[in-house]
Amino acid sequence: MRTISGKVLEAMGWKITGDFGNLKKSVTIFAPHTAHIDFAFGKLGFTELGVNFKFLSKKELFFFPMNLVMRKLGSIPVRGVKNKNAIYQVADLLNNAEELHIVVSPEGWIKRAPKWNKGFYHMAKKAGVPIVVSYLDYDKKEMGVKEVIYDISDFDVVMKRINHIYKDVKGKN
Repeated sequence: MRTISGKVLEAMGWKITGDFGNLKKSVTIFAPHTAHIDFAFGKLGFTELGVNFKFLSKKELFFFPMNLVMRKLGSIPVRGVKNKNAIYQVADLLNNAEELHIVVSPEGWIKRAPKWNKGFYHMAKKAGVPIVVSYLDYDKKEMGVKEVIYDISDFDVVMKRINHIYKDVKGKN
C-alpha cells in the first residue's frame, strides 16, 4: 500500500485487490452499495489504487454548503433531463478527458436492488470505454477490482458476466 488511504484501510483490516492496469478511462461500477459508509471505503480504496476518478451523485445533494463538500470529494451532480441526462454528461466528461474513471453505483441507492439501473452500461457504450467491475465485500473485508469488461457490444452478455462476478460478494446490509 502506497498512500495514507491504503494505510487507513489496512489498519481497519481491509485488503485491496486487483487494479486498473494501464486503463486510462472507464465506467466503473461499485457494488454492492448497501450503507452510507461504503462511500468512505470506496474513496479510500480508489485513492489507494491510484486512479483519477469522479463519482455520480443525485443533484439534490448539491445545495449550499453541501455542494462544496460534494465537489471537493469528487462528486458530479446528475439529473434526468432529456438529452442532458447522466449518460450524456458522463460520455462528454470521458470524451473530453485524457484520463478519468467514472464510478457509479448501479443500485441507485443504498439498499438491495433486485434490478439495477442500466445507465452505467449505456454510459460506457456511448463513451466507448470498458466497464470496470469493482466491489466492496464486508465478509472478506476486501475492496478492489474484480474484472475489466472490454467487450460491451452485447448488453445481455455483459449483465450475465457482471451477475456472475458479484454472486458471492456480500454488502454491509
